[in-house]
Amino acid sequence: MSEPPGAVTLAEAPALDTPPEKLAAQRVQPLRRPGRWIATAVVLVLVAQFVHGLVSNPFYQWDRFGYWFLRPVILDGLLITLEVAAYSAVLGLAGGILLALARLSRSPVLRAVSWTYVWALRSIPLIVVLLFLYNFSALYQTLSLGVPFGPAFFTFDESRLATDMAIAVVGLSLNEAAYAAEVVRGGILSVDQGQHEAAAALGLPRGYQFWKIVFPQALRSITPNYVNQLIGLIKSTSLVFYVSLLDLFGTAQTMGATYPGDIVPLLLVVTVWYLILTSVVSVVQFYVERYYARGATRSLPPTPLQQLRRSLSEFRQRLRKEAAV
Repeated sequence: MSEPPGAVTLAEAPALDTPPEKLAAQRVQPLRRPGRWIATAVVLVLVAQFVHGLVSNPFYQWDRFGYWFLRPVILDGLLITLEVAAYSAVLGLAGGILLALARLSRSPVLRAVSWTYVWALRSIPLIVVLLFLYNFSALYQTLSLGVPFGPAFFTFDESRLATDMAIAVVGLSLNEAAYAAEVVRGGILSVDQGQHEAAAALGLPRGYQFWKIVFPQALRSITPNYVNQLIGLIKSTSLVFYVSLLDLFGTAQTMGATYPGDIVPLLLVVTVWYLILTSVVSVVQFYVERYYARGATRSLPPTPLQQLRRSLSEFRQRLRKEAAV
């Protein structure tokens, strides 16, 4: 059987009585991995071809992309996207926490209502929810609060309350709460049962046990999963165009109808802005996870700058070893 490159054969192996100074002077031959270098070269060639085609293809009209990227009409749509996403994320997470607590409660009524809500909202497409809310005034022209089957104490005109922004936020929040409930419930269940028992043994109030002991530990599991949901929420804001709210995607659609020759550059503008938004959320996710990793790991995960420095240092060392061989 042939030995791999760089391997030390039995005849070349040092004897047991070899002096330490002689062992230290011997150079270790690195193991050759030609397959890795070939795969790297192939990937680099494919990436270079993709970038070249992306830059040189006149179909993309990068000059028009630069014209539209920071136009006030695009930035106004971006602001609406951020507002809808921010309101929906906060309300959806709050609703998800309440639904998760109801699902974990000892009350069969709360458990049944929570399970039914999650089942229904996860089964209905978001666009259907938005369109239903958009036409809600056709079913209920007024909303009242009072005794069931009795007199009403307060009456609201639904058409005045249901603005385009309100419909978008309510629809996204209702949908987001159903998914956030399962994320929060899974995070709470991931906390070791001994933590619950230890908190109960100290005689702490149940609310204090949850907010100060259980929930901070659950956040280590909740954060990556909910950020996934948050990224999906940011992309789902593109559906509010169908309820007459001109967000980033809706603005691009409107401008594309007015300027048919700029449809592709406008779609590229939307794509890049969504990439920027999701990238910012991913960076925030990293530092939030790093913060809650304190006490759970022996050393905190390195920051992207630390990872870059480490990779460059390892690359230089590898080059020195290759040059010395």
